[in-house]
Amino acid sequence: MDDHERTREAWGRAGEKYVREHADFLAEARTATLFPRELDLLGPLLSRGPEVLHPMSGNGVDDHALVRAGARRVTGVDYDERAVASAQERADALGAPIRYLRADVPPFPGPDTAVDLVYTGKGAVVWVADLDAWAAETARVLRPGGHLFVHEAHPMVPLYELGADRTGVRADRSYFAASHVNDTFPAHGAVERQHTLGRVVTAVAAAGLAVVELREHPEPFWRPGGAEAAAWDGRLPNSYSLLARRP
Repeated sequence: MDDHERTREAWGRAGEKYVREHADFLAEARTATLFPRELDLLGPLLSRGPEVLHPMSGNGVDDHALVRAGARRVTGVDYDERAVASAQERADALGAPIRYLRADVPPFPGPDTAVDLVYTGKGAVVWVADLDAWAAETARVLRPGGHLFVHEAHPMVPLYELGADRTGVRADRSYFAASHVNDTFPAHGAVERQHTLGRVVTAVAAAGLAVVELREHPEPFWRPGGAEAAAWDGRLPNSYSLLARRP
């Protein structure tokens, strides 16, 4: 089994959770909002009613948050059939202007210059094997003046040993490694790419997109229920936001 198949198998198990807990995800979608740190950058763009593409859309909850913040229409793309089907069922139940497509990305489905915003949020870039192809596809589908927005775990996070009193560095991982095997749910067993912050920014710039802003945040975008960790006390980076524009 190669890395791609191993990752698909792990996310297939996660897709079963989206089906099994459909009612819970539906309730979450009814009131979902983006993080304030996301809205700080995206709010003015979403107020214009953009067409949005969301590659690796997963459970689709963020798509409802995008619509609630002003998006005219959202297209979510994921390679797991169960994730796509369950997300579409929730969108239809709520009458939301969201459609889902099943596809391996990159490449992205759809024609050139088709959308105003590509939203890549909360645990997506780490699954992109070919960062240059992902960035080039983003530039292809964006209209002139359109934007890429990334909100992702900081690449330092996989190195943290999450103790309640102190934060260590895992001996089995490196900031500069190509990848590592994820050992937490829901992606347990999947091969996660260790893209450094410099690598992400370089790929975006090489695709012809102009970086508007890059922000590092002390807050993680996800915490296991009830867990506390010294890494989350505000002194270390746990996530980042990147906004880039197609000229």
